[in-house]
Amino acid sequence: MARAPLSDDLFPAGLPVYATVGRTPSGRAWLEALPATVRAVQEQWDLRLGSPLHGGSCSWVAPVRLPDGDAAVLKVTWPHREAAGEAPALRAWDGNGAVRLLRHDRERYALLVERCVPGGELDDSPLPPAERLLLAAGLLRELWDAPAPPDGALERVADVCAEWAGTVEERMARLRPGYDPGLVRLGARLLRELPATATREVVVHGDFNPGNVLSARRRPWLAIDPKPMTGDPGYDPWPLLEQIDDPFAYDDPRPVLRERFALVADALGEDPARLAAWAAARTVESALWCADHGEVADGAEELAVAAVLAALAGL
Repeated sequence: MARAPLSDDLFPAGLPVYATVGRTPSGRAWLEALPATVRAVQEQWDLRLGSPLHGGSCSWVAPVRLPDGDAAVLKVTWPHREAAGEAPALRAWDGNGAVRLLRHDRERYALLVERCVPGGELDDSPLPPAERLLLAAGLLRELWDAPAPPDGALERVADVCAEWAGTVEERMARLRPGYDPGLVRLGARLLRELPATATREVVVHGDFNPGNVLSARRRPWLAIDPKPMTGDPGYDPWPLLEQIDDPFAYDDPRPVLRERFALVADALGEDPARLAAWAAARTVESALWCADHGEVADGAEELAVAAVLAALAGL
């Protein structure tokens, strides 16, 4: 079928993907090839493209219509480590708790997935925080129940977090940002120890924040945009707990966090202290990431959060 040239407004310069991915040589090369890549996938799958969706940091995403008129979403991602596992995980979940994978082009890092309509984010729901947390915990249970893809399809939480631990230590020694060295050492130690002491391994979502849980018709809520790995399920809940009705916006976040860790842990069959320990570990890693990107003050704020979480974990 003959098609008109892709409009420039399908690739607006203001999209966040340009600001983020364009900082690297590989990202710039990917961006230069992006219109041709989208054209190739459009023709391969006979798609009608809609206007791109905003919000991604390393992918181009747009609603599409399939040849039979059904709605879907096309996602073309900058090839990178975290994106490689998205298709295998979606295939393993098979629509249980997450959007269905319809097509996958491995070479082009292109996915065709189920579209969530109306597509509102869980964070914007008028439901009380506790109800939103329990809804999301139900999705996590489904994701965790899926059989793992074949060996090698996904990275392992233990391997990734061991790398992070080494990076945390290297950044602390190189940057000397003035952070509490004992707390940073604790975070690095937890990143190594928690995966090794897991009592079970699952397919974790990897980026389970409320912006990645959307309202849908097939199911009330579905997860999108995983950065999946296999390993300790305790890795997953912290972004959800952190971002739904920000506990640190309260005068004293500790009772709020204590209540919510208990609520989510009970719903998931996990230990609340272990979830808090994972939260502390991930927050220390985030603090040193901030420092390495010239945001030392933001990293100090992250480390203050990590101190509260470590205390809640009894560490």
